[in-house]
This record gives sequence, C-alpha cells and structure tokens, in this order.
Amino acid sequence: MNHALRVHEYGGNEVLQWQQVPLDDPAPGEVRIRHTAVGLNFIDVYHRTGLYPAGDLPFTPGLEAAGIVESVGQGVADFTPGDRVAYAGGPLGAYAEARNFPAERLIRLPDGISERQAAAMMLKGMTAEYLIRRTYPVAAGETILIHAAAGGVGQLLCQWAVALGAEVIATVGSEEKAAVVRGLGCHYTINYRDEDIVERVRDMTKGSGVSVVYDSVGQDTFQASLSVLAPRGMLVSYGQASGKVPPFDITQLSAMGSLYLTRPTLFDYTRSREQLVESSNALFSSILKGEIRLEIGQEFPLREAAQAHQALESRKTRGSTLLLPG
Repeated sequence: MNHALRVHEYGGNEVLQWQQVPLDDPAPGEVRIRHTAVGLNFIDVYHRTGLYPAGDLPFTPGLEAAGIVESVGQGVADFTPGDRVAYAGGPLGAYAEARNFPAERLIRLPDGISERQAAAMMLKGMTAEYLIRRTYPVAAGETILIHAAAGGVGQLLCQWAVALGAEVIATVGSEEKAAVVRGLGCHYTINYRDEDIVERVRDMTKGSGVSVVYDSVGQDTFQASLSVLAPRGMLVSYGQASGKVPPFDITQLSAMGSLYLTRPTLFDYTRSREQLVESSNALFSSILKGEIRLEIGQEFPLREAAQAHQALESRKTRGSTLLLPG
C-alpha cells in the first residue's frame, strides 16, 4: 500500500500525518513514479500553514522529487518503465512513496545526475537558473547581493554568479555559514545578526550600491535590500522566509533611484515544456561541468517530514534537505 503525508487542516508541522493512500493507475498523459528521494522547500511550509492555500483539504504537499517510472498512461510516448526521472513544480503531491504525475512536466535524468542530486536541486536549481540568467541576467564585473546565501537556492545562486564573473556579497546568519559561502567563491560576507547590511554594503561598494539583490527572506530584509541598490538597480524578491513584505509606497522606487522590483515564480519561467527542458538542461550542464556543486546538508525519513519542517523553519538547515521514502 502506498503511503503519503496528508494535511487535513492548515497549521504547524504537527498537521503532517503519515497515512495509507490508494493509488490508481496513471490516467492518459500521466506517469506513475516510485519516489526514491523527495526535496524539501520553504514553499512546502507556506502550503502547510495556508499562507499559500493548497486548494481542497486534505492534500499531500511537496513540489519536487525524483524516482523511477513504474508505468505510463495512455498516450505517453516519451517515457517507459525503468526511466530515471525528476520534476519540480505542480501539481502538489511529492510527499508520497509513489504518485501519478503529468508526463509533460517530467524530466528524464541524464547520466551523471543521481536521483538524490535531482531531488535536492530541481526546484532550487531551476529557480537559481531563471533568477540569474533571465530575471536579471548577471554579467561579469557586476557586484550583486544574495540574501540567505547558505541556503539551498542561495548556494546555487552564489556559485552561478561567481562562474559568470560577478562579485558576490552574501548575507548569512552565522560564522559557520559565512565560511560555507566563502568556500563557494563569495567575495564578501555579512552576518545579518551582528552587522548592519546597508552600512556594510555601502562600505564594500564605496557607496555605489549593487546592481541586483536576490532576496528570499522578505519582511526582515526588504527595506535594506532597496537601500543598497544602485540607481536603476533591481530587487528580485523571490521568497518570504521571515514573513510577507508589508505594503509600501511605490514612489520609494523613484525616490531611491528609479529602482525595479519584481516578485517572480518558477512556473512563469517554465510555462511551456520547451522552457522547462531548457531550464533543466542549463542546470544539469552547470552541474556536470563542475560550475555548481550541490550540498545535501541533511536527510530525514519521509515519514518524519514534520521534524524536517521544524529544522527548516528554525533556520537550522544548510544547503538542500532530502526526505527519503522507505
């Protein structure tokens, strides 16, 4: 019998319930996947708490996993049983031993990329890809700021930016995490618990500011992120780990130097299958060429996802976190 984590009401990590869940044959256009590794992401917390409502209750959370194709539905020609595959994005339901998934949104894994690597990097890696290559295409010689740089997406952004020739300022919450990001090639680090972000960035850039800020923290860093931008710089707000950004006066953007602000999502950069394949191929290429190293910082049994959520929310994780079935 297939097992999955189910959420019957929004709330704390205790609402994640390990239950038996029947699994039908794959419908036309679907593939049945036996998961070997599931990725943990902060958006899973947003779905669990209801910050991002998941639709009808109960539901199974999770947007990222890898595994082996067990069977295919009618009309599926691109996948066969035994294929190694991965996905990142909806529909929800990755916190399960097995599931059915739309073939159109599935990616076959190349040789050299393991299922654990894929589950740890698909969502975070394609997020890093679109942020740094398409939302704001970072160029050699630019100085940029990356918040939460020791996190899963943060580490990938840092390495990708360094590979592109950018000068990277990274914010972290401890000296241990500062050492991690320095090891990834970041040029400067700021411990946001002890140092003033705005003052430090002004010192590091001799008052000129940075061309782009990648901010997954949200409420706690929003004003500082705006304040460190150079004229016509861009704030890319792609998460809210500390809470929602409060309403603000849009004229701040003009007063602070004709700034740009965007709140992008992975789905809007991978709407078509062609965009999805292009993004995943760019990620796999960077991994295989050694431009990006992936850190799997911690692993939990899938049934213990509640403990994994607690560690993530208390900022005790580093790099990517995996949930392992079986």
